[in-house]
Amino acid sequence: MRKNTLFVIGLLVALLAIQGCTSKPEKSLLSRYFNAVTLNDNDTMSSMALEPFQPEMTAWNMVSVGEEKIEPAKLPELNRAEMEAKKAQDNQVGPTLDADSLLKDAEYEKDTSRSAAGKAAAQRKIDELQVKYDAENAKMQEFKKAYNVAKAAAAAEEEMTMFSLGARELANVRELTGNVHSKEVEVAITTKAGGAKNYRLYMRQYLLQDEVNNLPKRGQWKIIRFEPLS
Repeated sequence: MRKNTLFVIGLLVALLAIQGCTSKPEKSLLSRYFNAVTLNDNDTMSSMALEPFQPEMTAWNMVSVGEEKIEPAKLPELNRAEMEAKKAQDNQVGPTLDADSLLKDAEYEKDTSRSAAGKAAAQRKIDELQVKYDAENAKMQEFKKAYNVAKAAAAAEEEMTMFSLGARELANVRELTGNVHSKEVEVAITTKAGGAKNYRLYMRQYLLQDEVNNLPKRGQWKIIRFEPLS
């Protein structure tokens, strides 16, 4: 009986210790990061922060820690949005080229016409086709812009995902499901010049699952970026 009681107590202590370590990842992460800053250890900083920041500092302290947020991983959705935007752009290529070809044909017709009446008729046709081409080209530019935005958003999310997972290559990274944990931390840094500057840090951890192979993909807490505060 006594052994069972001791076992339960030990288990509870272990669980509390684990909870204490995992519930405040910012403390250990930032301690290690700013220690690397003071040592001018660029490799360590680059392994912990997606956009490393190396202030000329003598001390730092945490001012506030935001609530941890948990959201579904959005890379699969962003990937679908990118593919749909690419398809819409590709579908518009044909109509735009056709309108351009008709316009050029009309311009050639005007150039080769020998009579004033023929040139005038060709010009009216050019004016009409120019309007149609401008409309199709405007659609093309909008689809191209939408695709570039969707592509950039998916690429940025993929970069953060891979950074948290500590992977250089992962063929199915855009298919992984799961949750993304995030926190915002404000720190105050004392500079070597004696001044003080506050920064907001954005941290993320990706806890994902490879559904096809039934494999967990557990990422680490990483600093995504530093934002200077006024």
